Amino acid sequence: MSNLANEVKPTKQFLMINGEKVETTKYAPLYSPYSGEEIAQIAMADKHLTVQAITAAYEARGVMVKMPAYQRAEILENVVALLKEKAAEAAEVISRESAKPIMFAKAEVARTIETYKFAAEEAKRIHGETIPFDAAAGGVGRIGYTLREPIGVIGAITPFNFPMNLVAHKVGPAIAAGNTIVLKPASQTPLSALFIAEIFEEAGLPAGALNVVTGPGGTVGDAIVEDDRVSMVTFTGSPSVGIGIRNKAGLKKTTLELGSNAALIIDKDIDIDSIIDRCIMGAFSNQGQVCISLQRVYAHEEVYEEFVSKFTEAAKKLKIGDPLDPDTYISALISRGEAERVLGWIEESKGSNATIAAGGKLQDGVLEPTIITDADHSLKISCQEAFAPVVVVNKVRSVEEAIEQVNDSRFGLQAGIYTNNVKNALFASQELHVGGVIINDVPTYRVDQMPYGGVKESGTGREGIKYAVEEMTELKLVVWNQG
Repeated sequence: MSNLANEVKPTKQFLMINGEKVETTKYAPLYSPYSGEEIAQIAMADKHLTVQAITAAYEARGVMVKMPAYQRAEILENVVALLKEKAAEAAEVISRESAKPIMFAKAEVARTIETYKFAAEEAKRIHGETIPFDAAAGGVGRIGYTLREPIGVIGAITPFNFPMNLVAHKVGPAIAAGNTIVLKPASQTPLSALFIAEIFEEAGLPAGALNVVTGPGGTVGDAIVEDDRVSMVTFTGSPSVGIGIRNKAGLKKTTLELGSNAALIIDKDIDIDSIIDRCIMGAFSNQGQVCISLQRVYAHEEVYEEFVSKFTEAAKKLKIGDPLDPDTYISALISRGEAERVLGWIEESKGSNATIAAGGKLQDGVLEPTIITDADHSLKISCQEAFAPVVVVNKVRSVEEAIEQVNDSRFGLQAGIYTNNVKNALFASQELHVGGVIINDVPTYRVDQMPYGGVKESGTGREGIKYAVEEMTELKLVVWNQG
């Protein structure tokens, strides 16, 4: 392995509670997923410290509720400006803690800046509507309108795969709406969250409005979910954890983004050369560790062989290695255990007569981009979420058959279809049982202002700044009797 990832000495990281750095009695080493070297010592919070963070957020509610929209927007604009100045440093933080190739880490920082910019703009657009009370006989002589008010303390639990931008998708709209937050980042990627917390402090966010608590999910996460002072929990992660949160949350509002095994349909009329680069990005960016990573492809029998040949050829050219090397496209999965899990799934597919068209093994500890054909639908690699650089490509006779295969899944986040047939595009948009249908692009497409969320085991609620603000506010009705 290269020495690019071995240049930073481990640093001691603290909790961020009520605007202050807080030490703990226990610290745990954080290791680089690529080099295996220790990169930081992370504070491990207990239940008492988590409750302290919730108390800080609860007591800061009054300050945030009274803060005018323009001031909330200014703070978020300050974050945008500061993050632009520190973009290179932010990308390196992401790359070191998650092994995300630096080219994708830089792209994530750019998206994070855009996400906070959207949040700043949405802070000025939170409003209700007037109600035509005289539409009812009993409403004559009355006028009324709705208001949107902050929900209160938001517990945010974020994943490792987009450690800066998925924090922004929770923190940005929460601040825009006038809420306070207790944030628990993923255990492998706390540095990005702590980095952003310091930027918010510099940007002028009041003490207690954003608190970052690092530590085990069973301690920190459970304390957040079970505390009655927390009004909403927003979580991105696995279905099993999300279901557990829903069961423990009681009457709290929950937004759960729980993953997928996203699929793409390729119709018979498509120029295959024109879509290969997008399919490579959709399948292999960030090592496939994306909730809408392209995992299943259903290609029409007339273009199937050509697609498999050209897709495989392109995948074999991707550079594997150190995430800090600017030419690296594929680096290590988030942990060795994850790599071993996926290798087990690949071996299972071999045992059922599937074909490994590319990859399928480790290269210097990095899982090669892997393409599997003729895989049975019941295999783990087909029906579960791989969260790895692995794609299953199967042949279909029609768009109708492909849609049936796509829908035969416990997940339903996003799906894509490439077609030049308007009828097939409209049919797919109606029949695909997913939260988002992407026409003439991969299911991995996302911009940060669009509504984002799924059906079935892919979760509940929607992210995307405007839509997250709606989730993070309560609707209040005001009625005036003029008589």
